[in-house]
Amino acid sequence: MTSMKIRRTAIAVAAAALLPFSLAACSDSDSGSKAAASSAAGDEAKTSATPAADATTDDQPFGPACSGVPKEGAGSFDGMAKDPVATAASNNPALSTLVTAVKKAGLVDTLNNAQNITVFAPTNEAFAKIPKADLDKVLADKATLTKILTYHVVGQKLTPKQLENGSFDTLQTGAITTEGSGEEFTVNDSSKVVCGNVPTANATVYIVDTVLMPQ
Repeated sequence: MTSMKIRRTAIAVAAAALLPFSLAACSDSDSGSKAAASSAAGDEAKTSATPAADATTDDQPFGPACSGVPKEGAGSFDGMAKDPVATAASNNPALSTLVTAVKKAGLVDTLNNAQNITVFAPTNEAFAKIPKADLDKVLADKATLTKILTYHVVGQKLTPKQLENGSFDTLQTGAITTEGSGEEFTVNDSSKVVCGNVPTANATVYIVDTVLMPQ
C-alpha cells in the first residue's frame, strides 16, 4: 500500500513539473504563428503601396505650384487635358503673360496643331523677373519673341524620368538641359519646375519659374 502511494505521488509530481513546459511550448507556438502572420501582412501592405507611389510620380502632375491650379473647369488638370496646349494655357491664370506672348508671336496655331510636344511654360512671376522695359521691348519684337518662345518647346513628350539628366533639342534649334529627381527638377541649371507633368491634348507641360533664354 505504501509503495503504491509513493508511485502515485511521484507520477503527480512529474505531471505537475511537466505541465508548465507544455503550456509554455503552446504559448510560444501561438506567439510565433501570430508574429509570422503579422509580418506577412506588413510585407503585403508594403508591396501593395510601392506601385502606387511610383504611379503618382510617373503619371500625375507634381510640384508646389500645382496646388494653385483650379480644381474644376477648363483651367483644371482635367480641363487642360482636353484642349491643345495653347488653348489649355489660356485657361490657366498663372500663364496669362505667356499666352499674351504666344499670341503676339503668332504661335497659337503652331502650338495647337503640333503633336506630341513638351512645353516648358514660364509663369507670370517668371516674366516679372525681366525688367519691364526689356520685356516690353521683347514683346514688341516678333522675331526675338518667336525665338525665345520656340526655345521653350521640345518636339517630343518628355516624362519626369527623362528629365533626370537630359539634353533636348528645341524647336528654336538650340538645346536645353535638365536635371533632378523625384519632384524636383531644374532646366538650364536655373529655372525650376514648379508644376510638372501636366497633360494637354497634344503636349506635356512643365511650368517653370524662370524664362529660358536661348544662347
